[in-house]
Amino acid sequence: HVQLVESGGGSVQTGGSLRLSCAASGYTYSNNCMGWFRQAPGKEREGVAATTTGGGGATLYASSVKGRFTISQDTAKNTVYLQMSDLEPEDTAMYYCAARGAICVGAYWDIAGIFGYWGQGTQVTVS
Repeated sequence: HVQLVESGGGSVQTGGSLRLSCAASGYTYSNNCMGWFRQAPGKEREGVAATTTGGGGATLYASSVKGRFTISQDTAKNTVYLQMSDLEPEDTAMYYCAARGAICVGAYWDIAGIFGYWGQGTQVTVS
C-alpha cells in the first residue's frame, strides 16, 4: 500500500534552516505530483511547494515561501525534500507530505483535496 513517511522536523530559531524528507513507497514513483503542505493551529492546511516526480516537472511554491524554500527529489530513493531556509515564526506548523496520481498542474497544485495520499506529518517550530 502507499506510504509517505516524513522526517526532519524540529525546533529552530528565526533565520535557521531545516530539511524535511518524504520517502514514498507502494506505488510507481514517477509522474506523480508530490507536495508539501502545512497546517498551523486554528488555520487551514495550505500548500507550500510541489513537484512532479521523476524529474522534468516544474517546481511550484507558495508566494510566502518562494526564495526561502526549495523542493527537490532523489529519484533513486523515491524521496522528495523540502529545504527550508531563513525560517520565520510564521512557518511554525505541522508539515505534511502528499501525493496524487497525476502530474502537478500549476493552476491547482495547492489544493489539499486533490491529493489522495498523505504522510503522518512532522512538526516544525520556529521561535
